Formats: sequence, C-alpha cells, structure tokens
Amino acid sequence: MEKITLKPTFYPLNFSVSISTLGFHPPSLKTLTPIHARKLMVTRAAVAVEQQLQTKLSLIKIGTRGSPLALAQAYETRDKLISTHSELAEEGAIEIIIIKTTGDKILNQPLADIGGKGLFTKEIDEALLEGSIDIAVHSMKDVPTYFPDGMILPCNLPREDVRDAFISLSAASLTELPAGSIIGSASLRRQSQILYRYPSLKVVNFRGNVQTRLRKLSEGEVQATLLALAGLKRLDMTDNVTSILSVDEMLPAIAQGAIGIACRTNDDKMAEYIASLNHEETRLAVVCERAFLETLDGSCRTPIAGYAYRDEVGDCVFRGLVASPDGTKVLETSRRGPYALEDMILMGKDAGKELLARGGPGFFNW
Repeated sequence: MEKITLKPTFYPLNFSVSISTLGFHPPSLKTLTPIHARKLMVTRAAVAVEQQLQTKLSLIKIGTRGSPLALAQAYETRDKLISTHSELAEEGAIEIIIIKTTGDKILNQPLADIGGKGLFTKEIDEALLEGSIDIAVHSMKDVPTYFPDGMILPCNLPREDVRDAFISLSAASLTELPAGSIIGSASLRRQSQILYRYPSLKVVNFRGNVQTRLRKLSEGEVQATLLALAGLKRLDMTDNVTSILSVDEMLPAIAQGAIGIACRTNDDKMAEYIASLNHEETRLAVVCERAFLETLDGSCRTPIAGYAYRDEVGDCVFRGLVASPDGTKVLETSRRGPYALEDMILMGKDAGKELLARGGPGFFNW
C-alpha cells in the first residue's frame, strides 16, 4: 500500500476552508459511538426535512425592485394570488426576490441622460428568462413597448387612480406658487406640462423613491413636487397630498397606475396563475396607450402622455400628448371608439401617427 504523508498547512485565523478541501471527509456512522451516531442521524434528517420543505413551498418566486412602492406592488400581487389559489396560502409558498435595476443604481443623473429603455425592468426580465424568478411585477409605465424573446406580459391588475398629486409646504396648488419657485421632478412629461401652463416656474431634476423625494421637499430643496397618486395610495401616504391635479391639468404617463405581471412564454403554470388576476378593462386601456407610445417610439427624452378610459356609455376615449421639454410646444389629440382590443390598438396607433405628422421630422429629436 502506498504511504501518503500529509504535511501540515497553516492558515490565517480569518481563513475559512472546508474539511473536504483538506482531503478529509465527515465521519461515517460506523466510526461513531452510538450516541454520536444518533445525533448525526437527527441532524441529517432535520436538514433533509428543511430542504424538502423549501423545495415544496417555493412554488412561485416573484421578482421586483426593492423600493417601498415596488414591494407594495409585489405584496399586492402575492395577496391576490393567495386569495385566488388555495395551494399558495401555505406559508412560504410565494417568495419575493428583490433585484436592483440600472435605474436604482444611478440616482445622480436625469433618466433622460442615462439613456436606453427598460432602466427599471431590464435586470428583472433577465432574471425571469434565466429562471431565477418565476414571475416579474412591474409598474407598467416603466415597461418598454417591446418584450424580450421568451417573455410575455398577459396580466394587468386593476388600475389605481391615474392622476398626479401636487405636494407643497407653502402653496395649495401650482397656480399659487410665486414666480421663480422651484419644482422637483424627474419626469419630462410633468416638466413640459408645468412649464407650458406656468412658464415663470422652474423645474429641476428630482430622483429617488417617494420617501426620498418627500424628505428633500421637507428639507427645502424645492418648493413643490408632483408624484403619482397611485403610488401614494398603495403606500398609504395620501396624507402628504396638498391637492390633486385633474387629467386636464396634467395628462398622466402611459399606463400610469397600472401594474403588469410577466412570465416566461413556455411556463404554462405561471401563465395560468397570473391570468386569473388579469383585469381586462385595465389591460385594454394599457394596450391602447402603449400602441400610441410605440408609434411615437417614445423614450425618456421625449415628453409623452396618454390616457385611455371607458366613458359613461361604454366607449373608449383616448387622449394623447407630446411636447418639447421646455413646454413651448405641446401637441394634443383624442380618439373615441369601441372598447375592444383591435379598435383600441388602432386608436392608439392612429393618434400617434397624427402627432408624428403634425410634429414634423425634428420635433422628437430633443
């Protein structure tokens, strides 16, 4: 038999190394005393049970950003899944996975300067396609008009209030702000519409989650800010609202207030789960608005707004807007037609084509 000599190896105190790395292996039951053998068997059994439970209970992994609002939307999705599917009610059946996106990492630049589309969705969609998560929960206003191959978004939850909220410690509304007042907003859509109606005001870049923006406001960095009312409602923070702007004063962002849930194209089980949550009226409105956005090929550099809704007689009414960032040029249009998928797609596209023609070739090159 060949003789092997093990030379002693010395490691720093903070160096971690596994036993198997050094050529040793955990003792077998045969080499242990009866008492130690029983303890080892119990330990192994406990680990095995825990692993089985984890495998059994992790039925759905939800991917989301880590902001309080994004988590509130993920929890809303989780609660709706649990209330609809009894097998998901068991503790741990649904796991929420936080994923940091490009838009979360770069907070010191305007979104328009970062460039590209999918700033708040790309990394989550990649995790979905890689299989790290089973479904992705997005704010629909952040979702690009195209989906990566292998991904579908067949579900929208019921839409929240689409209006914007005005928040200020010194004025009751935009009209009451003195000339030269500074408004904080990261949205070119809001900036252009504010400056169109109130050219004496100034708008500065204002990034961060809801809590961060409210803190900056309270510290006096700006005199006012605008936030989506939907987000404030989902966070139960409407007590911060000074006043609410009508859609005539501030046309909302495309798909504002809507939550979208995506899954892999070939995952029939997940598609079945999330299809049960779909709110069709919201989905059709979002499809109409996104058809408008896609026709305009909108990005973070172009102020675009659009809103589709069902009127009192059941028809779809769509309003669309494009503008220059400084608010000196604003183009608006509207459409009315049946509240049906194909008709609403055509309305959105037709409205987009009209504004493209009216704007001319240089209008969208800001």
